[in-house]
Amino acid sequence: MKTIITIQHTQSVQHTNGMVGSWADWDLTALGIEQAERIGARLARELAGQRYTIVSSDLLRTRRTAEIVAKYLGIEPVFTEALREIHMGEAVGQSKEWARANALCPLWPGDAGWPESVDGRPFAGAESKRDVWKRLLEFHDRMQDENLIVVSHGGTLRLFYAMWLGMGIEALDRCELRSNAGGVSFLREEAGGHRIISRLNDLSYRG
Repeated sequence: MKTIITIQHTQSVQHTNGMVGSWADWDLTALGIEQAERIGARLARELAGQRYTIVSSDLLRTRRTAEIVAKYLGIEPVFTEALREIHMGEAVGQSKEWARANALCPLWPGDAGWPESVDGRPFAGAESKRDVWKRLLEFHDRMQDENLIVVSHGGTLRLFYAMWLGMGIEALDRCELRSNAGGVSFLREEAGGHRIISRLNDLSYRG
């Protein structure tokens, strides 16, 4: 049985200052550090005696989350650009208010930069969901570890969950699997290759 635990990075500065996250290198807040510590401590208890590999986005907020969790598990995280958040082009460095006012395509309600269409590019120079899907697909298809912890971003994980379940990307024009900062999810591949998400966006781990 293959087990993947995903962690959306904990609270970071862009969650509190109204700025766009994307590829800007925001650090964790003091609360975000506490949340990562709680996640690491709880996973260390639950996974005692099991061997896991941690792979994380290389952006600062995910890197810090992964390093804190890895400390509790006694392992070294591996970092990759493949797990980065969706690139928002000219919106990087701008406020979420600016992003909502200047989007070039329809957005999901309540979201500052998540396009409704998988091919929508909300800002000049931005990635589409399909672009992110393509860079995630190589990572997804070469995952070899039976026990893997993936630390990434909300937008990227929305795509990863759909990919894990075998959904076609066009389905994301109509639905999504959303999570929150510090959310922990459990994905399993069981006998016969059946894939399930047994727990999605469990916020109890962050305390």
